[in-house]
Amino acid sequence: MFEKLLEIRKNSYSPYTNFPTSSIVVTKDGKEFVGTNVEDASTRAGSCAERSAIFSAISQGVKKGDFKEIHILASKDENPGTPCFVCRQMLSELFEKDCKVYCYSETGNIKAFTINELCPYPFDEFTEEDVK
Repeated sequence: MFEKLLEIRKNSYSPYTNFPTSSIVVTKDGKEFVGTNVEDASTRAGSCAERSAIFSAISQGVKKGDFKEIHILASKDENPGTPCFVCRQMLSELFEKDCKVYCYSETGNIKAFTINELCPYPFDEFTEEDVK
């Protein structure tokens, strides 16, 4: 996966931070969906690589619960980066709590987490009782 992440990262559009990132989402049936970060001058309208890959999967028919794992390259040194909190929320909503999140460093070091480890207290879906 690391070599694929390096190749995908070349497609990043990150002229403002100069911090290209890439991600690969894998579904339970083995399909892979890729994403890179895409920035804009406002810094608010862009997207992280993780959400880019997830959006691609959803756009092609993948449903909540179909995800198996995600691989992320967000690093400029030997320390693997982890998803931002916006991405963590997306992961916690669409992935099962025991799904794996593999975070890679620039040098290929890997740290693995479960969704539950990265998101122990996510916003949960609202129920009818919540809005009363």
